[in-house]
Amino acid sequence: QVQLVESGGGSVQAGGSLRLSCAASRSIFSFNAMGWYRQAPGRQREMVATISSGGVTHYADSVKGRFTISRDNAKNTVYLQMISLKPEDTAVYYCRTYGPYDAWGQGTQVTVSS
Repeated sequence: QVQLVESGGGSVQAGGSLRLSCAASRSIFSFNAMGWYRQAPGRQREMVATISSGGVTHYADSVKGRFTISRDNAKNTVYLQMISLKPEDTAVYYCRTYGPYDAWGQGTQVTVSS
């Protein structure tokens, strides 16, 4: 199994930036992909961005052009660079693995004020 620890969340004003990190306890190269999800109060958890082991990325329409997912296999870390943040980006952000098994981190809170 793998342990995932997210960090980098915080409170920012609209238009601000944050970079989230997801540190894994083992090599992330062995996973088919890594991803970031978020869950706002009263809403379902939703996919934000994914990155395959080959570096192919995919984004939710709501974050395209503002968020960038990347990975550093040597550091076993996945990042989510977020710019031009909006109040509707407020949520708990989670890191997850995709295959051969799924694992989730505990999440990091992002709060964007108007």
